[in-house]
Amino acid sequence: MMNLQDMDIRTLLPQQPPILMVDRLISVEEKSAEAVLEIRPDNIFVENGALKAFALIENMAQTCAAQFGYMDKHIHGCDEVRIGVIGSVKRMQIESVPRVGETLLTRMEVLADFMNMKLVSAESFVNDQRIAAAELTIAMSEERATV
Repeated sequence: MMNLQDMDIRTLLPQQPPILMVDRLISVEEKSAEAVLEIRPDNIFVENGALKAFALIENMAQTCAAQFGYMDKHIHGCDEVRIGVIGSVKRMQIESVPRVGETLLTRMEVLADFMNMKLVSAESFVNDQRIAAAELTIAMSEERATV
């Protein structure tokens, strides 16, 4: 397994700066992953010193995309990563938003995988306190991105 510390997250995601919302994967399994994002003042989704609430959904989706991209490239040997599109967001709970200087940890788990649809549970934490959770349905496109 490749050392996740040394991996350039941009090689796993179709999203690229300035919309990149994951700094790195810290763990990855067949159906789950954990990723981190340091909240920086130059993040396009930061306003008044905090991440906008809707950006938590994008972070969750990109954590999923990083796991899917890792599986595509490093397990299945593909040169390109699949592009996913959020089909729905359910059971969204936002307790708080991270502030500049904090590190957001997001965990995702694939609950179901049928044809080109994935049902995913995601949770986000700051300092071991859960700040957000949701279920996302992600439609996987046949289109691929070279990253």
